[in-house]
Amino acid sequence: MRRKVLSIFILTSILVVGVFGIVTAQDYPTKPVQFIVPWSPGGGSDTLMRIVAKYLEEYIGEAVPVINKPGVSGTLGLKELKEKPANGYHIGQIHEGLLAAHHVGITELNYNDFTPVASMTNSPQFLAVRADAPYSNLEEFIEYAKNNPGEISFGVTLKGIPHIWTAILESKLETKFNYVGYEGTGERVQALAGGFIDAGPIDYASGIQFVESGKFKFIAFAAEERSEKLPDLPTFAEHGYDIIWSVQRGIVVPQGTPQDVIDVLEEGLRKTADNEDFVADVEKAGGEVKFRGQDNYINYLETLDKDIAAVADQIE
Repeated sequence: MRRKVLSIFILTSILVVGVFGIVTAQDYPTKPVQFIVPWSPGGGSDTLMRIVAKYLEEYIGEAVPVINKPGVSGTLGLKELKEKPANGYHIGQIHEGLLAAHHVGITELNYNDFTPVASMTNSPQFLAVRADAPYSNLEEFIEYAKNNPGEISFGVTLKGIPHIWTAILESKLETKFNYVGYEGTGERVQALAGGFIDAGPIDYASGIQFVESGKFKFIAFAAEERSEKLPDLPTFAEHGYDIIWSVQRGIVVPQGTPQDVIDVLEEGLRKTADNEDFVADVEKAGGEVKFRGQDNYINYLETLDKDIAAVADQIE
C-alpha cells in the first residue's frame, strides 16, 4: 500500500513538473530584479525603461528597481552589468549606441558580451533646433547648413549613435557641422533648451515639453513616414534625403544566465508588450512598442552590428 501511494506521489510530481515547467524557473524570481539603465535620468532610455519596469513587475511578481549608471557613452553601467552574477537578478538595457561605441573604439563591450532577452520600444527621432535659430523649417535649415559649413553646432553623444546619424546627414548635405559632446539625451536636451547648441537629434518624449514651452522646436521627423503626433512636420525623405534616426531599446542579461530564467523574463516582457495600458503609456511618452522575442532580437542585433561597422570609420 505504501509503495502504491509513493508511486502515485511520484507520478503526480512528474505531471506537475510537466505542466508547469522546470522547477528552477518556477522559483524565479524570489527577490527584486535590479535593472541597470546606463544613461542619466530624464532621457528617453530612463523614461521608457521606467515604464517597462513598472509593468514587468506585475508579470514576474517582484519589484524591478531602475538604477541609473551613466557614463562613457552609455557603457559604464553595462561594464558593471557584465560583472554581475548571472542569476537573473541583474538585467540591463542596450540600444544602437552600444554597438556604435564598440565599433568606433570607445569600448570593447558589444551586444554579444551579454545574452539578449527581448527588445521593447522604438523611439524615432526628430531634428530639433534652438528657438531663435535663423531657420524655421527643414528647407531653410538645409539651405543654411549648405551655405554655412561649420557654423551649426550639433549636440551628440561623441562616437555614439547620434554622432553617426549626424555624420551621415552631414555627408548627404555635403557640409560640415560643429560637434559638441554630451553623455546622453537628457544633457543634450538641456543644452539645446539653454541655447548652448544649435541643433540635435531628440526623441518626442525627451523634447516635447520644451517644444511646447518654446525652448526649442522640432523641424523634421527622421522616419519613413510623418509622425502621427506632429503630422505637420515633414520627413527628410520628403526633401530627398534618406535619413532614418531610430533607437530600439532592449533588455539583456549577463552571459551564463540560465535559459529557463531568461524564458521567464522574456515571457514577462512579452506580456508587458501586450498590455494595452503599457502601450498607451509608452506612446504617451513618445515611444512605440516594438517587441522582438529573443531569437528575433538577436537576429536584429547581428544585422545592425554589420551595418554600423560599415559606417563607423567615418567617425573621427
